[in-house]
Amino acid sequence: MQQLLQQAQKMQQDLAAAQQELAETMVEGSAGGGLVKATVSGAGELQSLYISPEAVDPDDTETLADLVLAAVRDANNAAQNLQQQKLGPLAQGLGGGIPGLPF
Repeated sequence: MQQLLQQAQKMQQDLAAAQQELAETMVEGSAGGGLVKATVSGAGELQSLYISPEAVDPDDTETLADLVLAAVRDANNAAQNLQQQKLGPLAQGLGGGIPGLPF
């Protein structure tokens, strides 16, 4: 029983360390051939947004909005892939998925 508790505690520590690493790791997504770039943390929090001057057309703000959405979605997909890589093995070790995460 003691060994089982130690294993659970170790997995809990590993999970906390992986979550901290995710929060500190940045991933980038882009759209429009790099005209718009979004940077999110591995935890999925938007950190920065770059919009190239070439992407700005006052007469066509809808295209710019679409590029921003696409860049943010691309960055979020990269963050989810990173989460899967970092937390997937830990979640499987815990006997299933972790609430709030997509696996």
